[in-house]
Amino acid sequence: MSKSPKQPAISREEIHAAYAQGEDAVVGLVAGLLHQIGLLEQRIEALEHQQSKDSRNSSKPPVSDGFGRRTHSLRPKGERKSGGQEGHPGSTLEWQEEIDEVVVHPVHACEGWVASLSEVEVWEWEVRQVHDLEPIRLAVTEHQAAVKSCPHCQSLNRGKFPVDVSSGVQYGAQIKGLMVYLLDYQLLPSHRVSQLLRDVFGCELSEGTLYTSRERCFEQLAPVEAEIFAGMQTAAVGHFDETGLHINGKLWWLHVASSRGLTYYFIHPKRGKVAMEAMNVLPQFQGVSVHDGWGSYASYDCDHALCNAHHLRELRFIEERYQQPWASQMSALLVEIKRQVDQAQARGEPELPLDIRQSFAARYQAWVEQGLLANPPQFRRNLSSLAVVPNNPQPKTCSTDFIFIKPKFLPSCPISAFRLTTIKLNATSA
Repeated sequence: MSKSPKQPAISREEIHAAYAQGEDAVVGLVAGLLHQIGLLEQRIEALEHQQSKDSRNSSKPPVSDGFGRRTHSLRPKGERKSGGQEGHPGSTLEWQEEIDEVVVHPVHACEGWVASLSEVEVWEWEVRQVHDLEPIRLAVTEHQAAVKSCPHCQSLNRGKFPVDVSSGVQYGAQIKGLMVYLLDYQLLPSHRVSQLLRDVFGCELSEGTLYTSRERCFEQLAPVEAEIFAGMQTAAVGHFDETGLHINGKLWWLHVASSRGLTYYFIHPKRGKVAMEAMNVLPQFQGVSVHDGWGSYASYDCDHALCNAHHLRELRFIEERYQQPWASQMSALLVEIKRQVDQAQARGEPELPLDIRQSFAARYQAWVEQGLLANPPQFRRNLSSLAVVPNNPQPKTCSTDFIFIKPKFLPSCPISAFRLTTIKLNATSA
């Protein structure tokens, strides 16, 4: 059953009444209507923002994109064809000097004269190599502990089994490690892991065995986890993020802290500061915290840097939603900065040359100013207080080449507020 049309907020009789009351009543009526129109425009704008966002141009997870085909990439289209490029070393099987087995294919008779060649010496060998797996099977090792009786006191003395050999029949550490690897790294469901091990190794095992092996691995890795945790607390640069996941039908949050060589995970029912305090990495952290600008991160007393992967997605949204050219230019600049730093790192240089850093700073500031000009004045800040400052005093743990402005995008406008943070344009930044 269809809904009846919604009645207008002001009836025809009310319009006539306002007209009869005079100019002030009409002005008040129109002012009220304009206010309602403004509220509706804001609501439409917010809904259009929500409709326009996906994982490419916002922090929304890829699972929210649905099944529509993604046709755009942050990587600009180049002139090179797909596949290996000219001069690229490539990757292929290499000839091995050390081999495991030789299979000889003899010549018994001449194909032309049908004469025997059994007594003829080999003139040369044509050689080909095949890289393949050996037949895969479980190896069964039987451990035998000797039992001896002392001739003097007749007491029985037994040999010692290895610590990890505790049952009469059991699986060994190698296949248990493979179980955990398939479950927790390859993320295969437990029944698929059981099926794979049965098909490949011919071993029948229950899902309970899988989970018991995982629990045992968890217990044995406790010292390693403690070292990772301590390493993240003292890291010079840390990357922090969080994402939702469901546990027993309820929304929890997976928090992550990572550096160039370490990754620490923490699960908590909360997303914000309560979880971060429980995780206890950021409360002790004194390095540079790289994150997406989530408000809880800003409450910690350390240097902060905002993630350029998030910047690029937000700039793409502005470009697609508002067709503002400065956004694509800023994106190109951020990608160029990264490319230059990567190349400097490959050359073993400790930092970018001063003239390049100053050029980046000037270009960055110019595109920020273009972004301000392209948007409503009520959302602007006084640029004099946000100007680029070369040779800024050093923050706690890293050399800062200049301060840059990070726009925070809100539904009502592409640029609505600004935050100051630090960018490190040297080759040692993570």
